[in-house]
Amino acid sequence: MAEFLKIFEAAGLSADTYLIALGSNMRVPGIGLPREVVRTAISALGDIGDVLAVSPIIASAPIGPSQRTYANAAAVMECELAPLALLDALQNIEREFGRSRRGQSWRARPLDLDIVLWSGGIWASDRLSIPHPRMRERRFVLGPAAAIAPTWRDPLSGLFLSQLNARLTRPLALSR
Repeated sequence: MAEFLKIFEAAGLSADTYLIALGSNMRVPGIGLPREVVRTAISALGDIGDVLAVSPIIASAPIGPSQRTYANAAAVMECELAPLALLDALQNIEREFGRSRRGQSWRARPLDLDIVLWSGGIWASDRLSIPHPRMRERRFVLGPAAAIAPTWRDPLSGLFLSQLNARLTRPLALSR
């Protein structure tokens, strides 16, 4: 990640860099199964900015009442949108994929796009918190994120994404 930021700073570009988490656990008519939904959503991100890096797509267990396995990935993108404008753009993409925000939280969904980190550091409003408040406890976010931006620091803990991911994935010592 630091490499991307150095290139853009040297070029004098004013765009912001974001880490976006992507997830799907539903088939979307005309697109396909969740892995294809995530691939297609990554392409849709290119309509609002430049996608700089994309992680492999992984499978993960659902959180909450949904029983369907998720396809998850992360993307680093650059765009000229401020955080709230990017949130609006991401929610528009979600709606285009058939997402409705009504009903039970954490249910099956065709597409979920979350802003995880921002090159501007911390953002807090009634609609958006950056860094994403639950990113540090989610392997399905940190694994893909650390794969493409291992040296991006969490502005709250000061830890690299690779360190946060290692904390979640390291084996625990057995008690004696």
